[in-house]
Amino acid sequence: MLGDLFSGWHIWIILLIIVLLFGATRLPALARSIGQSTRIFKKEIREGQEEDEAAEAAKSSKTEAKAEPGAADKPADKI
Repeated sequence: MLGDLFSGWHIWIILLIIVLLFGATRLPALARSIGQSTRIFKKEIREGQEEDEAAEAAKSSKTEAKAEPGAADKPADKI
């Protein structure tokens, strides 16, 4: 039923309705604000991933630092 909704002439009719509703003068501003929002969203995602990687690196370095003294306490000769 909805499979033919976005095919052929339907897309052109939807675009025409959008132009009529928002007007040709508002569309560039609308597109600009959508672009800015997209850039901000991507930036926040990238920063979040970098923070996660930094937290994991710090966590793994703490784990390695704790493991090294314990290994030095046990002599390899006594098994």
